[in-house]
Amino acid sequence: MKKSLLIGIGNSGRQDDGLGWAFVEQVEQEACFQGDCLYRFQLNIEDAELLSQYDQVFFADAFAGELPGGFALTPCHPQPDTAFSTHLLSPACTLYLCRQLYAQAPQAWLLTMQGYRWELKEGLSAKAQANLEKALKYFRTSCRESGELASFSSSQQS
Repeated sequence: MKKSLLIGIGNSGRQDDGLGWAFVEQVEQEACFQGDCLYRFQLNIEDAELLSQYDQVFFADAFAGELPGGFALTPCHPQPDTAFSTHLLSPACTLYLCRQLYAQAPQAWLLTMQGYRWELKEGLSAKAQANLEKALKYFRTSCRESGELASFSSSQQS
C-alpha cells in the first residue's frame, strides 16, 4: 500500500469551520484509513515538505458555498495561488510548492463539506453534522471497497 496522509483543515472553535477536524477525528476513531492523520488550522509553506513524504494526500475542509448533496470530492492538482502568503496556502498551492521545492507530486484529493455557521462557538450546526455524516459514509464505503485512496475517481459527489 502507498503511504497516505489525511489532513483535516479548520478550527473547531468556529462552529462549522471544524468540519475538516471532525472528519479526521471520526476516521481515526473508526480506523478505516490506513495512513497518517493530521489536523491543521491552515496550511503553511512547511507543509510542502511534509507532503513530499507521501504518495497520496487527502485534504478535508469546510466549504462556505453551496454543494449539491452537502459535500464534494475532487482531485487536487498543483497550482500557484494568485495571492501568495507563507502563512495561509490552499491545498493546490501547497502541492505546487511541494513539486517546485522537492520535485514530488503526490496524488491528492480535496473533500469539501458544506458548512453554515462560522461564529466563535464549539460544535457543528445540525446541517453541517448531516453533511459530515454523508461524507463519512462515502469515505467508509470507498475504503472498504478499495482499501486506499487511489480508487477515487476524478470527481465524486453524494
